[in-house]
Amino acid sequence: MFDKILIANRGEIACRVIKTARKMGIKTVAVYSDADRDAMHVEMADEAVHIGPAPAAQSYLLPEKIIEACTQTGAQAVHPGYGFLSERASFCEALEAEGIIFIGPKPKAIKAMGDKIESKKFANAAKVSTVPGYLGEIRDADHAVEIAGEIGYPVMIKASAGGGGKGMRIAWNEAETREGFQSSRNEAKSSFGDDRIFIEKFVVDPRHIEIQVLGDAYGNVIYLGERECSIQRRNQKVVEEAPSPFLDEETRRAMGEQSVALAKAVDYQSAGTVEFIVDKNKNFYFLEMNTRLQVEHPVTELVTGVDLVEQMIRVAAGEPLTIGQDDVTLNGWAVESRLYAEDPYRNFLPSIGRLTRYRPPEEGESGDVIVRNDTGVTEGSEISMFYDPMIAKLCTWAPTRIEAIDAMSVALDEFVVDGIEHNIPFLAALMQHPRWREGRLSTGFIAEEYPDGFAPSLPEANEQRVIAAVALAVELLRRDRLDRHVGRLAPHSGAMKPDWVVRIGDEYLDVSIVEGMISSPIEVDLAIAGGKPVTVASDWRPGDAVWKGEVGGKAVSAQIRPVLNGTRIAWNGKAVVARVMLPNIAALEKLMPVKLPPDTSKMLLCPMPGLVVSVSVEEGQEVKAGETLAVVEAMKMENVLRAERDLTISKINAKAGDSLAVDAVIMEFA
Repeated sequence: MFDKILIANRGEIACRVIKTARKMGIKTVAVYSDADRDAMHVEMADEAVHIGPAPAAQSYLLPEKIIEACTQTGAQAVHPGYGFLSERASFCEALEAEGIIFIGPKPKAIKAMGDKIESKKFANAAKVSTVPGYLGEIRDADHAVEIAGEIGYPVMIKASAGGGGKGMRIAWNEAETREGFQSSRNEAKSSFGDDRIFIEKFVVDPRHIEIQVLGDAYGNVIYLGERECSIQRRNQKVVEEAPSPFLDEETRRAMGEQSVALAKAVDYQSAGTVEFIVDKNKNFYFLEMNTRLQVEHPVTELVTGVDLVEQMIRVAAGEPLTIGQDDVTLNGWAVESRLYAEDPYRNFLPSIGRLTRYRPPEEGESGDVIVRNDTGVTEGSEISMFYDPMIAKLCTWAPTRIEAIDAMSVALDEFVVDGIEHNIPFLAALMQHPRWREGRLSTGFIAEEYPDGFAPSLPEANEQRVIAAVALAVELLRRDRLDRHVGRLAPHSGAMKPDWVVRIGDEYLDVSIVEGMISSPIEVDLAIAGGKPVTVASDWRPGDAVWKGEVGGKAVSAQIRPVLNGTRIAWNGKAVVARVMLPNIAALEKLMPVKLPPDTSKMLLCPMPGLVVSVSVEEGQEVKAGETLAVVEAMKMENVLRAERDLTISKINAKAGDSLAVDAVIMEFA
């Protein structure tokens, strides 16, 4: 076994590998760029080596820097995590040349599976079910149209070296095939330096289901069940679960056995994932093989009890698998939510900055539920514009799917993140979505259910009552604390009034205190909106970020943030401002005029914190709707800002190279 390994990665996956290495008694070496000098993985590792400037191309993506760090520290092996150098065969070969072990598959397998066309040829040879398509060289658009006609529309046009949705188009007719072929080719060449394109049948309403495989150097290969990864946005996974709510045991076994056959065909030695698309009739087709540890691997670990990182390390050290196929059992259900630094209310634009507050839910086992949080940040960490915007991977396990989803809903309600925008509101709302809860999924789920983007939904009547109860309990304790303050000249509220009004949005709910003492912990009976009294109980204290308690016998966990004249409460996928007031004040407030927001229709505002890449117009220029005004970059994403109508540029306030805050005025229109 190794004495010391180096992790050629950063963030949560580096921390994840360090945890297992520590458990195995193996010392670890972290590498870091200028931007990660104070990062969590650097602090966790036994040693750390600086490898360059913040951009990944000048640090994490340089094999020579990693090899130099191994030589400097005496690391015997390298775990690549995912992304960066994890699927670069030349990196494995460079390590081997220096006598350093790569904790992953051999270069042969990476090469065979890294090319989408070649991998499909291997899959066909291994008798793995593949999507009908054309794998030869496509000469031009006319040839593409001919092939698409033979396959039958709709078809998928894909870049051979593609990934992350780049170089991918769906065509429903001849015109779209011509246009899509050229666009995919151009995008593939600019993104991957490889303009080879292939065409295959597009499966309507597909599910994305993947099989986890594990192989050693002695020809042993097993599969560890499947992961359902159909909840995607722009071809990027958002929520995963294991097992799939769609598969039956027969289909699972067939997919697993074909995955093992493919792995054996390329002499696969490590953890890997074979991805399939599955149609509504449970017909499955090979998509690609990822020759690395997947982001979503924790859900497999939770339902199988197998530490995949440990198995990767043991296989790389030359040990045979100690697990046979008959030893693999799927127990319970696991769900993973990817927490990203992005604003769901602004079409998921990236958000960067410092985590002024970061309080994840408590990890571990509680009753029949397990909560796990794989993260690479702590309170005070900086979310940088240079890397992937992932904050954490929150996982829950429970005996059944609905219990796991409900546990995830509670965990998201308790996950406090301040200082940046994040997608927790979207994830929390998703956990309450009827179609998700029923398991009626496809890769088009998010596009179909949120065609106009994600917007906050208003709480229903029963949810309003719960929020009103929490809001009043919070306000009563706040006023009680003020009354007890030694330095106050007079009580803030005097004798506690029995009747209150809670405003939630445009709704005013009458709430009366029926019985109870105002103290912490609080237990009070409230009559809400003329209903029967319900008991509200909690040990919440002013200043706590999360209110935990019961309302009418139902457990509630809600995030509490003070705002001007009220409290912002996030619960059950809803986030509202609740204002508690006496009835006479509520009557007067209803008479107040509504303040209109400022008019920004003649301004181009920066949609996120980022760097201005280019400004495409000049002052006085007339612009047509759809023309590019400027390009702003953040977190490896270029966002093209276009004119929404015909207009004239009156003033330009920013230039290329400027670093702008969100809502900064880039230019003004006449």
